[in-house]
Amino acid sequence: MADLSGEVVEGCRLPVLRRNQDNENEWPLAEILSVKEIPGRKLYYVHYIDFNKRLDEWVTPDRLDLKKLQFPKKEAKTPTKNGLPGSRPSSPERDVRKSLDLNVQSASAPSRGKTLPTPKRKAEPVSLATQVTAATPVPSLPSSTETSQASVFPAIRDSFGIKSRDEHEPLTTNGTPRRLIPSQPGRKRKNCGGTDEMVKVFQNNSPRCSTIYLLPGEDSQDSSDGIPSAPRMTGSLVSDRSHDDIITRMKNIDCIELGRHRLKPWYFSPYPQELTTLPILYLCEFCLKYLKSLKCLQRHLTKCNLRHPPGNEIYRKGTISFFEIDGRKNKTYSQNLCLLAKCFLDHKTLYYDTDPFLFYVMTEYDLKGFHIVGYFSKEKESTEDYNVACILTLPPYQRRGYGKLLIEFSYELSKVEGRTGTPEKPLSDLGLLSYRSYWSQTILEILMDLKSENGERPQITINEISEITSVKKEDVISTLQYLNLINYYKGQYILTLAEEIVEGHERAMQKRHLRIDPKCLHFTPKDWSKRGKW
Repeated sequence: MADLSGEVVEGCRLPVLRRNQDNENEWPLAEILSVKEIPGRKLYYVHYIDFNKRLDEWVTPDRLDLKKLQFPKKEAKTPTKNGLPGSRPSSPERDVRKSLDLNVQSASAPSRGKTLPTPKRKAEPVSLATQVTAATPVPSLPSSTETSQASVFPAIRDSFGIKSRDEHEPLTTNGTPRRLIPSQPGRKRKNCGGTDEMVKVFQNNSPRCSTIYLLPGEDSQDSSDGIPSAPRMTGSLVSDRSHDDIITRMKNIDCIELGRHRLKPWYFSPYPQELTTLPILYLCEFCLKYLKSLKCLQRHLTKCNLRHPPGNEIYRKGTISFFEIDGRKNKTYSQNLCLLAKCFLDHKTLYYDTDPFLFYVMTEYDLKGFHIVGYFSKEKESTEDYNVACILTLPPYQRRGYGKLLIEFSYELSKVEGRTGTPEKPLSDLGLLSYRSYWSQTILEILMDLKSENGERPQITINEISEITSVKKEDVISTLQYLNLINYYKGQYILTLAEEIVEGHERAMQKRHLRIDPKCLHFTPKDWSKRGKW
């Protein structure tokens, strides 16, 4: 049989052998992103289709199933000015100019051979408000869209094609429209915004099962104005995926040595080109400066006086500390932190202009100093109530409760600031799981602590939950829907806490040993709208 490995080029697709979590062989379909030759053999960089990019890797020819090789399809060439096929692609700017020129012309003038790209239709908004009838449970979010940021977070900006809950059609009862958000013009908008529903709790037949009633609140506010109609003009770390190329789709760093840990990067990070060919990239664990050899690192450590991140220590309990770092005052450290974080964050992009951001670095203390565990960043001024831009727990410290501790600390800062907050979207797959878990535990903790007064059922509103936790109201509602707690019964919305939900929550809280102690937080928020504070 002829050797077909020489025909494998970039863009080909074929099954590739890999080991799954159960250490079993499997042959998922993969795309060849790059081919390189080393003395004696070829190596292929593959991306497994429908798998996360952090699983991409270099493989040898013996792991390729060449019998099912799929060659890349030839793309249609872009029409040139005369309508004939050509090889020069048109730029977006050129297309915009063409469309503007045609708009200026009269409507009766024919285009004469010029073809313009048809504008893409705006994505349809995903409605979280569904029609319900009496005694009919409100359906939970569909499982097919649970991983979609659009379906879980109803208040994402307009560029995602999603509207807030308040912009959808009102719920109906037996075909009659029922307004959940009575508009009250002239009233000052609260931090939470949106609908406000009354919650009543009573014990069901099972002593471990309770039901919560939701009623329209008296001071409901319309939050439809909470979503800006124009793109953000402030610093954002959301990556624009339209400009991805082969270079940024491939990991460029093989290994990073940070203190006593060696890390295998998951994604591309724009470190200097000359460092990408090194087998190991060395970082100073205190100032995060990158160096090309162990000898350079040892020489640097004799001169580096830092034993903790620069900035102010605003929290300490036990061995855990948090440092607040201004992206303008400590620009070099902030840039190095972003470079390191980009190795493990795919949905965020890196800006060397770190001035608009604050960085909160969590550390663990021992006799050698304060060792970085994770961090999150936030904008100094956020027009969309974002309290987190990027959040990361370094791989050696994952699955130990530090992720939830970072999230809890971000909301603790929001409580001190007196506002509600939400993380910047889109979240990574691991970030989404962590936030869902945190929101679920926090909300269930409040609902289970409600106690009846004077023999009556305890009551609480959605806005009160939001104010107590500083979790944005849209995230409270989406979490209740994700947990499938919302039902409609006898003209009222109720939340039913089943026994298995209560038991699962109690088991999760027993494992959660790391918590933020508000008494140990020494933080004074600043008014960043005054440019002098920058």
